[in-house]
Amino acid sequence: MRGHESKQTSMLSIVSPEQRVRADHPLRKVKQLADEALARLSPTFDAMYSGMGRPSIPPERLLKSSLLICFYSIRSERLFCEELEYNLLYRWFLDMSMTEEGFDASSFSRNRERLLQHDVAKLFFVEIVEAARKAKLLSHEHFTVDGTLIEAWASLKSLKPKDGSKKNEPPDDPGNPTVNWHGEKRSNETHESSTDPEAKLARKGNSREAKLSYGAHALMENRNGLLVDFAVEPAQGVTEREAALAMLNETLVTKERATVGADKGYDTRNFVDGCRELGVTPHVAQDINTRRGSMIDDRTTRHEGYVISQKVRKRVEEIFGWMKTVGGFRKTRYRGLERTRMAGMMVAAAYNLMRMARMMTNAA
Repeated sequence: MRGHESKQTSMLSIVSPEQRVRADHPLRKVKQLADEALARLSPTFDAMYSGMGRPSIPPERLLKSSLLICFYSIRSERLFCEELEYNLLYRWFLDMSMTEEGFDASSFSRNRERLLQHDVAKLFFVEIVEAARKAKLLSHEHFTVDGTLIEAWASLKSLKPKDGSKKNEPPDDPGNPTVNWHGEKRSNETHESSTDPEAKLARKGNSREAKLSYGAHALMENRNGLLVDFAVEPAQGVTEREAALAMLNETLVTKERATVGADKGYDTRNFVDGCRELGVTPHVAQDINTRRGSMIDDRTTRHEGYVISQKVRKRVEEIFGWMKTVGGFRKTRYRGLERTRMAGMMVAAAYNLMRMARMMTNAA
């Protein structure tokens, strides 16, 4: 029998967001893991706020909102706040009732400085990694390092000479001015962006164009492909190797000898020697095209573990792929290193939560 639309809405509805989310929804395990990590950060949140005044948006709610923005590829905080008004799944994830009023996008901006000051995003990521370690999802001996570029929220047209030599003429079009770089060389030593001075010109290959960017660096454990550390630094040539050594030095907790896989961009004397000083065997791809030759010889490559590390290390590209497509981190939405670093930490935490929830659900 054909159904018919009812034009009259119900006068009374007793339903909660919990009832509208199915029991096997993938976000249920994610929410449990996130809530447990945030509960452990409660003393930090208490120290962030005064005991007087009007109650603010709970920091837990802002952080979980950032996770939802990553999971559902929402392009802006303003759009998320708009969808929060009618999306019951979002309200359930944020522990909001059907009638509770949402919050404005300016709540993110007003609270961001406080979150940055206490490095909350980093602490949240560390708690997620610790949860994975307690669940025995991490390897303590085998790792992979890699780096990628994140486009800055600044145009090449914003580049200006540092010495102020270029005339400050009124733009022909304030919204999209014409910029003529003909005959003028641009580099990080001579130019900087007026929009985001901390962004640097960088490119991943000789055949690529240079863009204003930041460098994102990942340390992945090889058993399940989870991130154990993540960093966002200025996009400079040597930063990739320096960041990798810093992450290894901070993260390694085992007394046993560990291995670290990497591509040929890490086949340098400083990185290889730095790994060995830390007690880490560098399973770095050999760069045989250089005049000096590779820093990795047959004493390393002859072992079966080296071959395995070279195969597994490619999984880190899947992490970067997820972060840039689903997580929306191909181009940062923020200006400045600190804000971009905070956004990167939240995307990294979102990736780990997604992977951990899937593995724990399958194991059960």
